[in-house]
Amino acid sequence: MSPVQHIRRFAAVLAGLAAAMVAFATPAFASLPPEPRPGGDTVPPPVIHTVVSGGMPGWQITLIAVGAALLAATAAVLVYRAWTTRRRPATATA
Repeated sequence: MSPVQHIRRFAAVLAGLAAAMVAFATPAFASLPPEPRPGGDTVPPPVIHTVVSGGMPGWQITLIAVGAALLAATAAVLVYRAWTTRRRPATATA
């Protein structure tokens, strides 16, 4: 292995560790309590009202998932059958 490959591998490991640290540290900073004001009073968090104006019912999501699974299984069977017909049969030697 050349030194360049060692350096690239080391840089990739460092980048992965840095990304993991950022991923695990972000939620900790997102939940910090509000800072107190100079008068000693804290700012209350804003009240958020969620409005749901639509969406997809669960049965439709299930139907789409089942249809995708059936389509994938059918494609896998067709590809397997096409692959086995193109293979040369193994001949037994005596």
